[in-house]
Amino acid sequence: MNIVTSVTFRGWPEEALAFYRGLESDNSKTYWTANKPVYEANVLAPMTALLDELAPEFGLGKIFRPNRDIRFSADKSPYKTAIGALLKRGGYVQLSAKGLAVGSGYHHLESDQLAKFRDAVAHEVSGPELVAVLNTLKAKHIGIYAGEELKTAPRGFPKDHPRVDLLRRKDLAAWRQWDPAPWLTSVAAKARVVEFLRNSKPLNDWLLVHVGPTSAGRGR
Repeated sequence: MNIVTSVTFRGWPEEALAFYRGLESDNSKTYWTANKPVYEANVLAPMTALLDELAPEFGLGKIFRPNRDIRFSADKSPYKTAIGALLKRGGYVQLSAKGLAVGSGYHHLESDQLAKFRDAVAHEVSGPELVAVLNTLKAKHIGIYAGEELKTAPRGFPKDHPRVDLLRRKDLAAWRQWDPAPWLTSVAAKARVVEFLRNSKPLNDWLLVHVGPTSAGRGR
């Protein structure tokens, strides 16, 4: 009988950051092949362990493939210089040479989602509710991802709307980035991820109620 043993998340070792620093300098198949064991042991394995431990509260995690889609890109570098993973109940975790980053919310709104989002932002009840959520996140030192936005209010909404800054947005996601530090090599890294995801849950809840998934088949 095969016995499955779980691996405990203990942070990312320094070798993980060194791997990505090297990849940034030499983004080639030669480098990747030579250092693949380092990636698997020090980057992928800790991420997998972390996602397993987050799953009961935040849902199953999905790790993005390390290869870049270069078909329509001027940059032909074959590999991503970060490992990223999505959590089913909302959340994103990323590690790179720049440190640890965590996100939550919708990083892109499809046209059907965008219409619902704008209506909810303009509404006299749900709009102020969102502002209150964002103010709470700000008080907890959680930033909002600076994504794509219109230069003025979208068609059908007054330019002097009290929440025009939100109406102009085409996404809404919370974001936190930490520079490399000793705690990254310990279980303290998980504690920071969990704290962020719990604190940003009200934003996910608001988006789920008032926007929801797209009908275009691309997810959130």
